[in-house]
Amino acid sequence: MHLQESGEMYLETIYVLSQKSGDVRSIDVGEYMGFSKPSVSRAVGILKNNGYLKMDSDGYLTLTEAGLAIAKKMYERHTTLSNFLIKLGVDKETAAKDACKMEHDISDETFEALKRHAALHRDEK
Repeated sequence: MHLQESGEMYLETIYVLSQKSGDVRSIDVGEYMGFSKPSVSRAVGILKNNGYLKMDSDGYLTLTEAGLAIAKKMYERHTTLSNFLIKLGVDKETAAKDACKMEHDISDETFEALKRHAALHRDEK
C-alpha cells in the first residue's frame, strides 16, 4: 500500500518528536504540525489501522518497523534536500519549505543521484 504524502508527514513528525523527547502523543503531533485534534486523531487512526503506528493505553505513539522505515526515509530526504538547497544559496527557511514539498515526490533514483553529487562536492563552498 502506498502511503499518501500526509501520512508520510505524520510519520516523519512522530519520528522527529520521538528523537527530541522520547514520548509522543497525538496532542504533540498536532501542536508541532499546527493541525486540529480531529485531524490528528483521524490520521493516527488510519496509520494505526495500516500498521505504521501503535498507541498504548496512555495515548503514547510508537512507530512500527514499517512506520519507522518510512519516517527515516522522509527525514533523510528532508535533511539532505534542505542542506543541498542551502548549499546552492537558498535561504534556510525557503530551503526547508521546498525540501518538504520535494521529499514526497522525488524518485529514489533522483534522490540517490543528488546524494552522490552532494557527497562529491561536500567540502566545496
